[in-house]
Amino acid sequence: MATLYDIAVAAAINILTAFAFFIAFAILRIQPCNDRVYFPKWYLKGLRNSPLSSGVFVKRFVNLDFRSYLRFLNWMPAALQMPEPELIDHAGLDSAVYLRIYWTGLKIFVPIALLAFSIMVPVNWSNGTLEHSGLTYSNIDKLSISNVPTGSPRFWTHLVMAYVFSFWTCYVLKKEYEIVATMRLHFLASERRRPDQFTVIVRNVPSDPDESVLELVEHFFLVNHPDHFLGFQAVYDANKLFKLVDEKKKMHNWLDYYQLKYVRDPSKRPTLKTGYLGLLGNRVDAIDFYTSNIERLAKEISVEREVIANDTKYVMPAAFVSFKTRWAAAVCAQTQQTRNPTIWLTEWAPEPRDVYWENLAIPYVALAVRKLISGVAFFFLTFFFMIPIALVQSLANIEGIEKAVPFLKPLIETHFIKSIIQGFLPGIALKIFLIFLPSILMLMSKFEGFISRSALERRSAARFYIFQFINVFLGSIITGTAFQQLNSFIHQSANDIPKIIGTSIPMKATFFITYIMVDGWAGVSGEILRLKPMIIYHLKNFFTVKTEKDREEAMDPGSLSFNTGEPQIQLYFLLGLVYAVVTPILLPFIIVFFGLAYVVFRHQIINVYNQEYESAAAFWPDVHMRIIVALVVSQLLLMGLLSTKQAAQSTPLLIALPVLTIWFHFFCKGRYEPAFVRYPLQEAMMKDTLERVREPNLNLKGYLRDAYFHPIFKAGDDDSEMDEASEVEMVQKPELVPTKRHSRRHTPMSSIGSDAPLLNQPAPNL
Repeated sequence: MATLYDIAVAAAINILTAFAFFIAFAILRIQPCNDRVYFPKWYLKGLRNSPLSSGVFVKRFVNLDFRSYLRFLNWMPAALQMPEPELIDHAGLDSAVYLRIYWTGLKIFVPIALLAFSIMVPVNWSNGTLEHSGLTYSNIDKLSISNVPTGSPRFWTHLVMAYVFSFWTCYVLKKEYEIVATMRLHFLASERRRPDQFTVIVRNVPSDPDESVLELVEHFFLVNHPDHFLGFQAVYDANKLFKLVDEKKKMHNWLDYYQLKYVRDPSKRPTLKTGYLGLLGNRVDAIDFYTSNIERLAKEISVEREVIANDTKYVMPAAFVSFKTRWAAAVCAQTQQTRNPTIWLTEWAPEPRDVYWENLAIPYVALAVRKLISGVAFFFLTFFFMIPIALVQSLANIEGIEKAVPFLKPLIETHFIKSIIQGFLPGIALKIFLIFLPSILMLMSKFEGFISRSALERRSAARFYIFQFINVFLGSIITGTAFQQLNSFIHQSANDIPKIIGTSIPMKATFFITYIMVDGWAGVSGEILRLKPMIIYHLKNFFTVKTEKDREEAMDPGSLSFNTGEPQIQLYFLLGLVYAVVTPILLPFIIVFFGLAYVVFRHQIINVYNQEYESAAAFWPDVHMRIIVALVVSQLLLMGLLSTKQAAQSTPLLIALPVLTIWFHFFCKGRYEPAFVRYPLQEAMMKDTLERVREPNLNLKGYLRDAYFHPIFKAGDDDSEMDEASEVEMVQKPELVPTKRHSRRHTPMSSIGSDAPLLNQPAPNL
């Protein structure tokens, strides 16, 4: 069991690690050769010039201004100076609202920590229960609720503070939900024109024996949206073409590398082996090998493009449909198109950068099956992951290590080594074990078939949160071995689970403190160092960069990883709310994390990250809901803990708290969530009216012409054929298409110029 000394040693290690990262960052960021690594966003915006292009040769690579080394922390106040409106204009609403998650954590936990340390800690510390219990305990446990004697009237203090903390958390959440909803509506009303404002995606287009998908889509929208339909872009199954183009791009990169190598040493032609990983097979000329492969791939790409353009089986039963006004797009996206709710399904199209093109080729009917398979796989992943995590945690303590390697017992029993193991090893072991989990969850989300990157990240984030809640939180609290975990859940009734978990919560506070320091403090400070992108950039710069354009492509600004970052933040919300009443000593560590992360990520958003898409903070309802879940869980676990303490008079009064919290969630959901899922027609009409006044001659067709054209058809020099062959009615004025079908089951009226009768006319005998 970790003591205060062990926690102090772990804190010292993590603080020194974080400080070392900051020192290294301060030195590396001011070196001219690293300018593109630490300020790529300004290069992408064209507002920063490379310091390598002028000056003395040494100064191009090394900063010789020694005064700048003394101001190694000046990036912190600089990161806080940019006002939020300017930050939104600079980085987008998604980035600004993501920072508000950290700010919300500070607003919630700083007042809670002040109250807890002024009221809860003295109440817990002033008892002598643990001293006379004969149990093994540490000084940290004396600050927790475990030090309060059974049946003590002091538990009324914990109950009152539980209500105070819950009400304060709900108040902050309501204010933040209101602020973010207002920011979203203002952003949508004031932002520049975007293709997704005029476009919906229609899926599950029904098959028709008389009309192709292209004819069917055009006919349907000309008939049902005759005054507003502008045009549409078909969706193609281009996944095979995508793989060919991607393979050709990789071949080009290797060809550039070997050509550059040959230019540097013309006396020797570079060679390679054609077998597995370049270790087996015949040795051939590298330049000739990649040149011939690129020529072969170019022919295959040309053939595949021609096949896609001429074969209707590559046209998917889906399309991006554009309208003349935002109002018309909003009406179409938010209404049911036919009496059959399973066909002609419309929703807002993601912005072009947000589209995940590979999944557009998945048939809509297959999505339900994929979702089921993914859900089952996630279930087994979550619960079978308990076993290795529990085994790792069982070894991450003194007793487990001494049993595994008894010859190390004299070294382990050394006071300092023992403190490192108990205060540092458990957190780092769990952190290492979870490294590959986000990638696995993202693959599962892609398998499910989501068509936008933002939806993929939100789905992956939700599952990462569930996984951490079950394995990291519950799994760590209940026991240190997988078999004891399973035995607790299997042989205990569901009503006893809160009691089991509640009694284990105070004893696991030290483990979570070490985890927060390793994952939060050291992890966030390591984020700003950008060691991996820096190494990759310099390797590319040395081996493959030939032009200034190549150097720009070698930059990797990255982006906010919502699928990994947000669930980690939510784990800290959960830990803070659960331990606020039980073991308040954990709160300062969480506050340090939120404060440090806010400054670091604000700097990264301003100078580094380049967001791949803009969802206008569509993720905030998920953030709100998970904090509410954490709050309800903390209340239920406190009820379980107090029930074991024989606090019969105070415990029943906690029943109302989760009920009130859930009611509050539904209130916020009804009041603010519509702003995140629907677009008000009033706002759409206002923007349309203003646009008509300001730009009466706007060529909207030209603006939307290539917006949702598959990027694989735009890439390269030999794409003009596909452009001409597959672009559907986005350049010319859409003509009314006479229907070819013999039945009228999908449209309430015929096209103008068609011989088909209206529904109120008798049908001819067939």
